Amino acid sequence: MSGKLTALVPTFNEEEVIRDCLESVRWADEVFVVDSFSHDQTVTIAREIGARVVQHEYVNSAAQKNWAIPQACHPWVLLVDADERVTPELRDEIRGLLAQGPSYDGYWIRRSNHFMKRRMEHGGWETDKVIRLFRRDCARYEDREVHAEINLPGRLPVLEHPLLHFSFRSFSQYWKKMQLYSDWSASQMWKEGKRAGWISIGLRPVQRFLKMYLVRRGFLDGLHGLVLSMLGAFTVFLKYAKLWELGLRHGRESEL
Repeated sequence: MSGKLTALVPTFNEEEVIRDCLESVRWADEVFVVDSFSHDQTVTIAREIGARVVQHEYVNSAAQKNWAIPQACHPWVLLVDADERVTPELRDEIRGLLAQGPSYDGYWIRRSNHFMKRRMEHGGWETDKVIRLFRRDCARYEDREVHAEINLPGRLPVLEHPLLHFSFRSFSQYWKKMQLYSDWSASQMWKEGKRAGWISIGLRPVQRFLKMYLVRRGFLDGLHGLVLSMLGAFTVFLKYAKLWELGLRHGRESEL
């Protein structure tokens, strides 16, 4: 049947969140977990719930997903990260779309982002969307180390109902993610020929804070908005500082 769906979930040490994630996609024709050799209970929990689990060595997010997509058993793929949840409303919307026959090869899905148990409605997080529903045989991620998106030509529709996204549950949990993402971002920028100096390290973090807190009205989210905007600024500082470090390692230091 052309309308059958695989829910694809990449994982690595996600025992705190994987059960709720997989429960939210059990309605799919196949639940497929691609695990990067977790050393906690992620795989055990996934198998308990009835998911098909395959382990594959992780290089980066895009490469892992591009390896996994062709392994899906069904023509349509819904990719869900372990810290995301499919709501009943989104489930019913996807079911209805597949039943009637999709007109496009992929669909954007908005994300309802939560920071420390609060839904963020400003600061730029409110406009977040990702291509997560797509045809298995024609959709692949860009060859990037970080922030890769599905490469599908043309304009694609946006589904009405969002994914729930719980990316920031505690500072200890998020710090590990921030460290990894800043490493990947710096590496990607270096490959693209970008370099860091006074302006990028000193001013770009300030620009990010002002954009999130004032321009995108993060202040309307109260103290959560202030903390998130400051963390956004620090993340920008960290990735450019690491890019500067790469320049030092290679004997090149920008003066800008």
